[in-house]
Amino acid sequence: MSRSVDKIVNSVLYEGYMLYPYRRSSVKNQHRWNFGLVYPSGMEPSRMQTECLLEGDVDSPLDIEVRFLQLEEDVTERRVKMGGALIWSFVNGLLQAEIRVDRDIVEPGLTRVRVEIVNRTVRDRDLDPLRQTLISTHTILTSTVAPFVSLLDPPDRFRNAVENCRNIGTWPVLVGNQLDRHCMLSSPIILYDYPRVADESPADLYDSTEIDEILTLRILTLTDSEKEEMRRSGERERRLLEHAESLTPEQLLKLHGTMRDIRTGLKPGDRVRLRPKPGGDVFDVALAGRIAIVESVQEDFDNRFHIAVVIEDDPGKDLGMLRQPGHRFFFSADELEVMT
Repeated sequence: MSRSVDKIVNSVLYEGYMLYPYRRSSVKNQHRWNFGLVYPSGMEPSRMQTECLLEGDVDSPLDIEVRFLQLEEDVTERRVKMGGALIWSFVNGLLQAEIRVDRDIVEPGLTRVRVEIVNRTVRDRDLDPLRQTLISTHTILTSTVAPFVSLLDPPDRFRNAVENCRNIGTWPVLVGNQLDRHCMLSSPIILYDYPRVADESPADLYDSTEIDEILTLRILTLTDSEKEEMRRSGERERRLLEHAESLTPEQLLKLHGTMRDIRTGLKPGDRVRLRPKPGGDVFDVALAGRIAIVESVQEDFDNRFHIAVVIEDDPGKDLGMLRQPGHRFFFSADELEVMT
């Protein structure tokens, strides 16, 4: 499994594992894991089912891995690699589960793969049900030869077969490099094909809402006693606190985010000559004709594009690249002449 795929899988696995303020005494951290729960027998849901399509025969090589968290004294990550097995039973502590893999031919060259996860544990009513539950359960399917079919955007010839796939408590999407169809992640969180974790997210915050900057700053505002409790809450919480406290001002600025897929023809690093429109402010007059470097391309709530630039010969150019006021200016794309 590639590092990029593993990063997505871990992000899903630990979604909601621990939420801000990252202390076990907080109410919301005493009632966790709303996703991917497979409860013991007698509670619902006690099973999870993945169905997807493979452009290959029933004997095409296929690796299946199921991951989940088990609540013991602490949280333990479990990984079950099926390989070529069709039935696998798991007994560990208070948990007893079964994983079954089936394949059937839809048409020549097209196979439906079914992975069913069932919690066979007999519920002990004297225990917290989470201690007998598969938590944050998800499935990874990898084929080295035959490609999978996207269930979100299938070819027309496979649409009927896709509509007949039955997924319970989970949804499979393609993962990995764009257009590579050899790995699927069946997740209890609805994702799109080829999801990715933003490059601006350097740490696991256990909250996939793309608010790294806010959460990091909030961690830094915790009192000394709150930070000490966060350290004692667990190894992952301790590492998160140490990471937040070690960030430099430049690294904090990178958490502010970036805009992607904005089609202006300009990108950060491009050299441009400024051609402000008539009727602008004093800065437009002063900067007309100057050479600048594109720092970022941004879009406002009205879907208008704004190009942030720094002046090439500004002695404070580095401050502009750090998005400091007074050294960074905004223009529309039609006010910039690209330098070749």
